[in-house]
Amino acid sequence: MENQTCSKSQVANSFLQFVMILDLVVGLPGTIIALWIFCKIKKWKPHIIFLFNLVLADFLLLASVPFRIDAHIQGGSWRFGSFWCRVNLYMLSVNRSASIAFLTTVALNRYVKVVYPRHCISELSSVAASRISALIWVVVIAFRIPLLTTNLFHESAKVNVCRSFDNYKVIPKPLYVHYVLYIFEFILPWLVLLFCSIRITCSLQRQRIGSQEILRKAIRAVMVITTVFTLCFMPGVVTGLGSVYINMYSNEDCKHTSWNQAFMIGIGFTYLHSALDPVIYFFSSSTFTQTFKNSVNPKRKRKEQRSALKVCTVTGTHSAF
Repeated sequence: MENQTCSKSQVANSFLQFVMILDLVVGLPGTIIALWIFCKIKKWKPHIIFLFNLVLADFLLLASVPFRIDAHIQGGSWRFGSFWCRVNLYMLSVNRSASIAFLTTVALNRYVKVVYPRHCISELSSVAASRISALIWVVVIAFRIPLLTTNLFHESAKVNVCRSFDNYKVIPKPLYVHYVLYIFEFILPWLVLLFCSIRITCSLQRQRIGSQEILRKAIRAVMVITTVFTLCFMPGVVTGLGSVYINMYSNEDCKHTSWNQAFMIGIGFTYLHSALDPVIYFFSSSTFTQTFKNSVNPKRKRKEQRSALKVCTVTGTHSAF
């Protein structure tokens, strides 16, 4: 039984290959289409700016994934050298942190808009949203710099490994920042998302019927964000913490192997978010959805324009009297 448990190393490798290829096949076209739709939007409101930055973060992931696929096809062996190993892991980590930050920002923006509609924060300008986005990028890039200063490429006779999480006898000090961020950049935003969901739901119960549709859209958007967030980022954190605990308090090599493989599978779920982000764009922004529909079906747009023209004509006729 023990040998069966220890022989599951290929399962994690195969799962990661499958998820990464799926991410490229689904995520790349989805991200390109999303970028095309965003370029068609004329008036950029704050939530559109935050969602656009989420698209930019996805491109970092999609640019890094082919190299990880190659490594897993080679049986986990990295063949692009030490420098590109650090750059690749740096880009993946920046993508994860930026995606989490912008997902949380979109949810908070939606929360403030519907729960505190008259508060000055709900009147956030596009300029302020752009500055917040720039600040998020600066903070994310700065906090992930330790990955660029640490040797993450380990050569051996069998395989050359490129990983930020490894079984170090002594963990390099810069990686402590990376490990702490990995855990807390999930836990804190996840609690914020749960808080937003609960508060919007409570507001929905208190509001009049006329305002309930707006609140329903808001709770739907936040719930979709929370679901995608949980599905993509929780498995890696839970299995990572379990792996750390087993490595510290258990001497059984078989348990170490099993939990390390479980952690690799948990990491695999992280790659799914760029394929699922287009779902968030649709549920979080009616502007994005409307622009997409008009782009796919130009006749619909012309029909809406004619309807709007008729309304304006009728209004103008009545006002003349």
